Amino acid sequence: MRKLWPNVDQEDGLDTVLEVPIPDEMFTKMGSNAVLRWRNMCALMKSQSSLTKSPSRNPAAGRNAELQLLLNVVGSPLLPLKVLYDALNRPIKDCSIEASTAKYIVQQYIAATGGIQALNSVNSMYAIGQVRMSATEFHMGDESVKAKGNSEIGGFVLWQKFPDMWSLELVVSGCKLSAGSNGKVAWRQFAHQQSHASRGPPRPLRRFLQGLDPRATANLFADAMCIGEKIINNEDCFILKLEASPASLKARSCESFEIIHHTLWGYFSQRSGLLVQFEDSHLLRIQSKEKDCVFWETSMESVIEDYRYIEGINIAHSGKTMVTLYRYGEGSANHKRKMEESWLIEEVDFNIWGLSKECFLPPADLKNELVNGDQV
Repeated sequence: MRKLWPNVDQEDGLDTVLEVPIPDEMFTKMGSNAVLRWRNMCALMKSQSSLTKSPSRNPAAGRNAELQLLLNVVGSPLLPLKVLYDALNRPIKDCSIEASTAKYIVQQYIAATGGIQALNSVNSMYAIGQVRMSATEFHMGDESVKAKGNSEIGGFVLWQKFPDMWSLELVVSGCKLSAGSNGKVAWRQFAHQQSHASRGPPRPLRRFLQGLDPRATANLFADAMCIGEKIINNEDCFILKLEASPASLKARSCESFEIIHHTLWGYFSQRSGLLVQFEDSHLLRIQSKEKDCVFWETSMESVIEDYRYIEGINIAHSGKTMVTLYRYGEGSANHKRKMEESWLIEEVDFNIWGLSKECFLPPADLKNELVNGDQV
């Protein structure tokens, strides 16, 4: 991935350090030479700004809305639960067979990812990676349309500080999304737009459970139930299931919408002990002004691959996520959309010197909202 942008004004001048590294493929497609690439990059970023200010007048507004949907739904979803890091210390006694079996499977996963001592030695981390996103299908009623066009390419930088602080910078085809948590509130913000806080307690980014944070994965599934077995990509796997509690669903709901359920499934290889597939599904009910109910069901399935040891911790370096959005209900035209993302991790490191709490402060406009009690 490219971390520096060539200085086109002075041949012997310093290069520009990119906030978010971009894939070489994205850099190459910008133009045939350095000057043309720089102009195209500037034009792309300016177009994103103008779209925000006057979206109805810009012919590229539809594509920008599609990009923002991809970055929201596929690129930066949150987990439904706050991870409690004392789950591994709870006694197994008085547990059902399904719960005690799940705890045993989690212990095998801990051993496969480096052991409890290695996992507990991590107090911070960062990861750099590239993504490729696309909307693959659209179904409206009985009609089905396969999306045409190229996939969108981009890169991301992810920072984390134990236990609940994290920051994500994601750039795809010139559209930038920033998201984060300071341990008290999680937020999301597109470039040149106002930031918004997520309802409920601060929760981790779903991307952490895609093989990047074994300790959070282990603590989350320590409260799961083992519901059976399944073959995933020719691997015999145990299935662990976890339901979000009614209290957590209520904290994320409001007057205009209600989250009915949110369920997680983890598929752990019986051979290696590693998490090879991660799924979650949630159902949202929206009450319209006409008293009709519209339901949105979101299902995500992530295949996790290419585990490699980094400083004694086994981290997944690639994978693919498939997302299905399904809308139905009274007074609503039923439709279904399918999207997907493939990712590749380029760099991972742990225990970053100088990474303080100040690196995870929320945006200024969000601070004003929180002071006034206007959490979204």
